[in-house]
Amino acid sequence: MQVHTRHTPAFGVARVILGPGEAVQAPGESMVASSFGLTEVAGGRRSPSVFTAPAEGGWLDLAPSVAGDVYALEFDGRTGWCVARHAVFARPASVRADSWPGLRTMFGAEGTSQGFLEHYSGTGPLVLACAGPVDQFHLAAGELISVHPGHVLAYPDTVQCRLRAVDPSAQQSIRTGAGLMLDFAGPGTLLVQARKSR
Repeated sequence: MQVHTRHTPAFGVARVILGPGEAVQAPGESMVASSFGLTEVAGGRRSPSVFTAPAEGGWLDLAPSVAGDVYALEFDGRTGWCVARHAVFARPASVRADSWPGLRTMFGAEGTSQGFLEHYSGTGPLVLACAGPVDQFHLAAGELISVHPGHVLAYPDTVQCRLRAVDPSAQQSIRTGAGLMLDFAGPGTLLVQARKSR
């Protein structure tokens, strides 16, 4: 699977190129156009559709339901990434969501199902839908940065992360990130969206 983006950063469209019999998961309503012969198995109310290429392969154009950027995050099979839950847009079967101890440490026992981050690993591109253009912060070893959770898009396992309350006496939400701040320490690349997620 290959991904080429266009109309970025304001109205991103991702062209997903699939090999023979390859499949990608994405929201059914996100499909703009495709090569002839591509099949779709519709997901449930909250589940993505699965688009599969015929024997000769094919392509599929996907666009998020709201304006913003699309970004293809390439997985190399060696490093996992924590990704904003709301941002995951399309993925092949070779990139999997998994339970990760780091999220349980950050969010508690229910972290992987209740928090605003998910952990992914595997190989291939994970397509992210972003509220705004994507900024990359390349952190050197020990370099520190603080980011509001609504702007965090993704960071690799090499980056250390700590969740803290902005004001311990104010209300906070693990589900949305409200009232919280994330502190990151390098080395690694932190992906941030320039507009806060809705």
